[in-house]
Amino acid sequence: MKKILLSLGAVLLMAAGAQAQTGYGLKAGVTLPSYSYGSSDNLSDTKSATNFYITGYLNANVSPNFAIQPGISLQGKGATLVDYKVAGTTYEVNQNTMWIEVPVNFVGKLPVGGAELQLGAGPYVGFGISGKNKFDRISGDGDFASTTLNEFKFGKDETLKGVDFGANITAGVKLAGGFLINANYGLGLTNIAGDKFPSSDVKNRVLSFGIGFEF
Repeated sequence: MKKILLSLGAVLLMAAGAQAQTGYGLKAGVTLPSYSYGSSDNLSDTKSATNFYITGYLNANVSPNFAIQPGISLQGKGATLVDYKVAGTTYEVNQNTMWIEVPVNFVGKLPVGGAELQLGAGPYVGFGISGKNKFDRISGDGDFASTTLNEFKFGKDETLKGVDFGANITAGVKLAGGFLINANYGLGLTNIAGDKFPSSDVKNRVLSFGIGFEF
């Protein structure tokens, strides 16, 4: 499945390039990821963690005011889980996960003075590649030390499932010369809770800010 979807992303890149005036972009920055639980109506139900992202994309200008931007992204996600209890001991757990994502954003462009305002949205598919928990003991005498790192795998029988589908909402400003300032919100739509996660329904939420350059 992963190979098929990545191949589909490559086909989209080539197809977009063949039909429109194209350029390329690279952006990177900080992510503030968190989780939403299925039993809650809140947009986010945990404290945010801090991570990073790097994204390369194709900018296919369909018209002067509209572009399709498929890409490949390394996304740091996760959350800070407060009052995580194991056998009577309470921990704060910082969960750090890394994902490879294939986004396809549809972007409107509006000239404002000497800059260009960009607003867009689109779907993404993500594949989990690494996960790590950092346990900080708050109270009690547990098996974990006061601070312990614990790596985990992705899968239905593990902490988190390895495939995530969702949508991006993006906004940014392109300055003269191609310099970019951008923000993005990733809204996970898939329940990624594995059998070892403390909730039976969890979804990714990622707010990010970054800079970049469009060629």
